[in-house]
Amino acid sequence: MSETSYIFDATLENFQEKVLQASMQAPVLVDVWADWCEPCKQLMPVLERLATEYKGAFALAKVNADEQQELTGHLGVRSLPTVMLIKNGQAVDGFNGALTEGEIRKVLDKHVEPPEENPHDKANRLWEEGDLEGALAILTTLNQQDPNDTAVLIDLAQIKAELGDAETAQQILDSLAPEDKMQPHARQLVARLKFMEQAGQLPPVAELEKRLEADPKDSEALHQLALQHVLKENNAEAMALLIRLMQVDAGYKEGVAKTTLVELFDKLGNSNPDVRTYRRKLYTLMH
Repeated sequence: MSETSYIFDATLENFQEKVLQASMQAPVLVDVWADWCEPCKQLMPVLERLATEYKGAFALAKVNADEQQELTGHLGVRSLPTVMLIKNGQAVDGFNGALTEGEIRKVLDKHVEPPEENPHDKANRLWEEGDLEGALAILTTLNQQDPNDTAVLIDLAQIKAELGDAETAQQILDSLAPEDKMQPHARQLVARLKFMEQAGQLPPVAELEKRLEADPKDSEALHQLALQHVLKENNAEAMALLIRLMQVDAGYKEGVAKTTLVELFDKLGNSNPDVRTYRRKLYTLMH
C-alpha cells in the first residue's frame, strides 16, 4: 500500500472496493465527519497523523456526511463524528465523538499491528498522555545507552522537574554545554525550575485572593498569585494577572511582571496559543 493510499475520501461509488474489499487485506478506519462539526475538526488531524504513522497497517477512509448522505444513511450514522473500524468486510469496532490520541490507539491496537516506535518518540507520547513514570523509564534507559544525547538529557530533566525532583533536574541542566542551554526545551526547564524555587516562599492562594478583594491594586498579591497559578499550570490566568500588574504598577520590583511574563513564554514555548495571545497584549502595553 503506497503512502498516498493511507488516507482517502470514501464515497458511495468507491466504498465497496476501497473500504469493504480493501479491509480483507488491512483494516480500514472510516471517519464520518462534516465541516460544521467542531469535534470532527479536532479528531481528523489525529486520525490522519495515526494513519501516516502506522504506514499502511490500516487505511483511513473519510466520509463527508453532507456530501455522502446516502452512504451515511447506509452506515447507520446517528451523530458526528462517527468512527468505525472495518476488518474482513465487517465493522469490528468504533466510537463516537473526539477521543484522545491515547484512547484511539487502544481501539486500533486491538485489531491493528502497531508500527515499531522510536523509543524517544514513545517516551514523548507517554509523557503527553500523562504517564510520566513510563516516559522516565524509557528516557533513563536511553541516557544509559548514550549519556551524551542532549535531547534525551533535557527531556529527562523536564520530567524530573514535573515529578518534583528539582535538584536532579538542576544537576542535569548544569551539566549541559552553554550552547545546549539555549535550546528551547532547556530554556523552558530553566524557567520551570525558577518558578519551582519560588513556590515555597508564596502565601496560600486564598490569602492572596482575599488581599486582592480588599485592594485590587495590591502589586505584591498580584505577582504572588500569578506565580501560584504558574505552579498549578493555570498559565492563562497567570498571564492575565501579570498583564494586570503591569497596568497597575509596571515598575514593581524593577519590572518583575514583564520579566516573569517572558520567563513564562519561555517555559511554554511559542506554539502555545496563550503565549501568542499574551505576547500581543504585552506588545500593546509596551507600545
